[in-house]
Amino acid sequence: MKFKSLFLVFCVVILCCNCSKDDDKTAPNNPPSGGPQFPCENGMAGIFPCEGYDLMAHIDLKTFGSNSGSDCWGWTDPSTGKEYALIGLDDGTAFVDISQASNPIYLGKLPTVNFPSAWRDIKTYQHYAFIVSEAQNYGMQVFDLNRLRNVENPPVEFTVNAHFQGFGSAHNIAINEETGYAYAVGSSSYVGGPIFINIQNPLNPVQEGGYPGKAYTHDAQILIYNGPDTEHQGKEILFGSNETKLVILDVTDKSNPVFISEIGYQNTGYTHQSWLTEDQQFLLMGDEFDENNFGFNTRTIVFDIKDLDKPAVNFEYLGPTPAIDHNGYIKGNTFYLANYSAGLRMINLSEIETGNMEEIGFFDTYPEDNAPAFNGVWSVYPFFESENIVISDINRGLFIIKKK
Repeated sequence: MKFKSLFLVFCVVILCCNCSKDDDKTAPNNPPSGGPQFPCENGMAGIFPCEGYDLMAHIDLKTFGSNSGSDCWGWTDPSTGKEYALIGLDDGTAFVDISQASNPIYLGKLPTVNFPSAWRDIKTYQHYAFIVSEAQNYGMQVFDLNRLRNVENPPVEFTVNAHFQGFGSAHNIAINEETGYAYAVGSSSYVGGPIFINIQNPLNPVQEGGYPGKAYTHDAQILIYNGPDTEHQGKEILFGSNETKLVILDVTDKSNPVFISEIGYQNTGYTHQSWLTEDQQFLLMGDEFDENNFGFNTRTIVFDIKDLDKPAVNFEYLGPTPAIDHNGYIKGNTFYLANYSAGLRMINLSEIETGNMEEIGFFDTYPEDNAPAFNGVWSVYPFFESENIVISDINRGLFIIKKK
């Protein structure tokens, strides 16, 4: 069954579940010290359960004028050092200056191309943001992030700098910043497989083919491989989450992408998203339907990818709640897992070689419950040098947290 069909109810729930009843209690006056709005003390930061992470600030959906949140990403201005949060919303993309994390400034919104959508995904290359959505005929918006430096009387309504229309809707976008290529996935082109888009001239994207060979790709990570498999070192490798399996491709030559391998796993629900450890020896995979389908707690499948031609399931990590996992990213030895109703979970990977993963902190933006439902945290951006962490929440908007 197609992903969109399975998620019809998700769309309805999201557009109706702007849980704002507690929002007035979570938007205090900004502290003059620049410290957290709510420190994590005795297991709580305001109304939010926590362990080891303070709430620096929160901007709710009412402030954005939106009904639901989706993906998030971040950008650091190399000229000023300022940090910005980029937040996907049902009706557009919001840009927030978080350089003073306890006093974020909502700068404005880039409206959707046409229709609202629960799905909006954002990535960056140089000083540009690239935005896709499942809204019909959306294409890809290109926005010059340098415009965020001098915004008068925020928030404002931004206009797009370029609009690429080489495809219609797309579920997601991944970018390899080393090569200057974007990869739109989950579109109606190439059976939903990755579309190769040269963005080295960001305002004039050029489509250079795609790969339909393994059908629909839901999400992907693409990088110049520098892992232990010497056969593939220096090549541009795509790791695709393809509904029921992991697919590995060599996309160095866009006119001739090469299939390397694929692998499934037991108790498959819906292969959603994956990310590599920094040494490129392991890949952590999330399945979005397995908690509901099979009744176990949040599950992360860990693949051994030391040999790209022969990936293998190494072990499975089960979290402390039955909540559904969504996007997960790795920085250093920490896995930052967006865990829907269980919030954001931080998991230590320092002993992954021995099959051990241990939760070391969390911040729960959805205190109502930890049920396996599509509420709470959609995504996380943990890559800022300041160690501020951006969380996008379906029901409550933007959170900025930081380790104590």
